[in-house]
Amino acid sequence: MNYTDIAIIGGGLAGSTAAAMLGRAGIPTVLIDPHQAYPFDFRVEKISGDEQLGRFYQTGIADSVLRSATHDGENWIARFGYLLDKKPSRQYGIMYDALIGAVRAEIAAPAELIYAKVTDVSTSAERQKLTLSNGETISARLVVLANGLSVGLRRNLGIERQILSASHSISIGFDLVPVGRPAFEFPALTYFSERASERVAYVTLFPIGSRMRANLFVYREVDDPWLREMRKKPVETMNAALPRLRRITGEYGVAGDVKIRPADLYVSTGYRQAGVVLVGDAFAHTCPVTGTGTDKVFTDVAQLCNVHIPAWLATEGMGAEKIASFYDDPVKQAC
Repeated sequence: MNYTDIAIIGGGLAGSTAAAMLGRAGIPTVLIDPHQAYPFDFRVEKISGDEQLGRFYQTGIADSVLRSATHDGENWIARFGYLLDKKPSRQYGIMYDALIGAVRAEIAAPAELIYAKVTDVSTSAERQKLTLSNGETISARLVVLANGLSVGLRRNLGIERQILSASHSISIGFDLVPVGRPAFEFPALTYFSERASERVAYVTLFPIGSRMRANLFVYREVDDPWLREMRKKPVETMNAALPRLRRITGEYGVAGDVKIRPADLYVSTGYRQAGVVLVGDAFAHTCPVTGTGTDKVFTDVAQLCNVHIPAWLATEGMGAEKIASFYDDPVKQAC
């Protein structure tokens, strides 16, 4: 039996950030995730804006992590083929697997990483028991569920997901390359929809290293033939949906694969329980078009690790009334 204070299930952005924070605070923590090298996943590819960066800095690891990202410095705003503004920008582009790797590099003793899956978890008002796929058993005072979209363990605990809007929006990611010239003129660009009938919200273009990354956000059904065309003929499909975009970008091509990710809006039910707390996408999911999902993650882990866990560990037990203080936290509620 491995005894610890905190057991975190899921080593994505929320779980890895929490482990790094708790280790820095000297709190014995075990982070459990099956991926030793986090695989490619089309998720967060940019951290941006004063508010979002401010939340990230509350975790204490932002300076170190952002050294692995690309800062663009200026963002152009355009619509209908016209440049509307050039704004100083605090955008940092980084692929999700690289982001997780940079966050995990900040995990230090007494926090540790175990590469395995959690096959079973049982909770109580005192200690929690986790069974791992490698045969190990962990006893913890608190379990932090940060396993994103995975629902199996939550259902075992009676926590269910309530879908508010299935396939509410769809995010599309790809690399944009200039045609006939070595580079784009803009450092970064946000280009808004030209016609409501195209059901496009906007496309944001930002550098990651030497690449110009594109994130396109649309409101379409998952079986819409338009998405198949976007995979097969991305340039032609983009030109039809945003015909005046080329006035700003010049001629462009698409390099590599086109990644498409539908997003459901959902909330959790039955989560106010002893011994377990949900953070990030394990708790609820927002529309990626709003750009607030990363705010939610950083707010959850900053409030949990800076405020609530130290207070909870100062007294005996881990009852539901303790856990409720996190869900009722006014900072979390406001976010």
